[in-house]
Amino acid sequence: MTNVPAQIASANKAGVETLLTVANTAFASAERLAALNLNTARALLEDSVASAKALLAIKDVQELIDLQTKLAQPAVEKAVSYSRSVYEIATQTQGELTKIYEGQISELNGTVSSALDKALKNAPAGSDVAVAAVKSAIAAANSAYDSMTKAAKQVAEIAEANVAAATNATVSAVNAGSPAPKGKKAA
Repeated sequence: MTNVPAQIASANKAGVETLLTVANTAFASAERLAALNLNTARALLEDSVASAKALLAIKDVQELIDLQTKLAQPAVEKAVSYSRSVYEIATQTQGELTKIYEGQISELNGTVSSALDKALKNAPAGSDVAVAAVKSAIAAANSAYDSMTKAAKQVAEIAEANVAAATNATVSAVNAGSPAPKGKKAA
């Protein structure tokens, strides 16, 4: 019983360390996202200025059509690139948080199992059936958690493949919709 305060202190310390790890992961993700947004805003401003200058230099309708065609494809490609970067940041952050969560679940399972073993040593005769039932329930819960985790990973992989396919389709559609430059024939 004298060991209980030390165990509580140790658990609190581990909890604080986990919280700090989660906070650092969230801050790193927010920092990456903020940097991406600032760089995107800067590039957008530069592109807008260049587009405005090009628009002011237009002399006829054909030049306007050519400029519109010239600007459409890079704009879509930049939007797709931005979306990919945001998705990548979110996916990496989710992966890091999942690792932290899985580590906590594993540690919790070890702690509960150890506590049950200690309780069994001090328990009256015949309580081993109750402890075995609790251990069986924990094993079933862990099995269900593993199954859900595997299913969630498969869903994430399918979603990632669908996002990649949709992105590629969008870029391909924009490229196919852009007429060939003057003097060249479309292939």
